[in-house]
Amino acid sequence: MSEEYPYPPSIAALIEEFAGLPGIGRRSAERIAYHVLAAPRDEAMRLAFAIRDAKKNIRACTRCFHVTETALCAFCADPTRDAGTVCVVELPRDLIAFEKAGGYRGVYHVLQGRLAPADGIGPEQLRVHELRMRINSASDSGAPIREIILAMNPTADGDATAAYLATELAGTGPVVTRLARGLASGTEIESTSPSSLRMALEGRKGMI
Repeated sequence: MSEEYPYPPSIAALIEEFAGLPGIGRRSAERIAYHVLAAPRDEAMRLAFAIRDAKKNIRACTRCFHVTETALCAFCADPTRDAGTVCVVELPRDLIAFEKAGGYRGVYHVLQGRLAPADGIGPEQLRVHELRMRINSASDSGAPIREIILAMNPTADGDATAAYLATELAGTGPVVTRLARGLASGTEIESTSPSSLRMALEGRKGMI
């Protein structure tokens, strides 16, 4: 055992893994680790198996890149959704936030991030090309996409991503809109109240 980590190696490793999770500090990681150790074996193994199965079974939807266990996610496979309206979000958790808010019956496109040049994230690391291809494919099929809603977080990187997409999508056919700025600057969509999200979606403005 090292002086820095006065734990048996297996516990130290468990704490390190928990401490590497977003929003989990060292103290919280220690508490979680000891909770797992104190739990009945079958409860702890359920957690281990849930992590294993998620890593084994979850993939990106072939159309919108939301998380799914099948080729198409539940939203893309739902024939009652309006495929002519596409809400572009940064991450799957943003999509879930809109679904919890209710009122939107279109489909989605998950960029899987946002532009962040300081972190080396450019358009090539996002699903921008796939969005353009999706628009072109829909037009060729005779069921064109009518509207693209840019639902980036109201942060500096989110605003830059929305501006870039608006420029990239100009002239591709669909109307491009952005969420109303009723969302407080610097907030994250996943932590915004459902009523605020509904109002932001209903009050969206055209960008091009």
